[in-house]
Amino acid sequence: MFDKKEISVKPEEIHTIIGRESSFEGKLVFDGVVRIDGSFKGTIQSKGKLLIGETANLEAEIETGSLILSGEIKGNVTAHDRVEIKSKGRFTGNITSPVLTIEEGAAFNGSSSMETRKTSPLIKEPE
Repeated sequence: MFDKKEISVKPEEIHTIIGRESSFEGKLVFDGVVRIDGSFKGTIQSKGKLLIGETANLEAEIETGSLILSGEIKGNVTAHDRVEIKSKGRFTGNITSPVLTIEEGAAFNGSSSMETRKTSPLIKEPE
């Protein structure tokens, strides 16, 4: 039997929110859970969970533990756990993830590779 596992996040688990009226350009590095509802352009590196809200628009190179996409991303994503593209999500680029789910109604334009990467060139492991 197939075990359907989705990413679940409680509101109190979200550490940082980039709101819908916000625009950010640069490099975002975090652990834990971050939600983006505004605009972002740059690089994101995380071992945690990245939530992209319906009003979000990203042009980014992303490496994260898991990603839930309900907005728009143009760029490349490497996720070490899973990627979920929700029904209102729009993605253009390449995804590398061991698990990828795409809901009906979502837009996916690009390629996917379902592989795991043992070590990351972007995320430094503690010594």
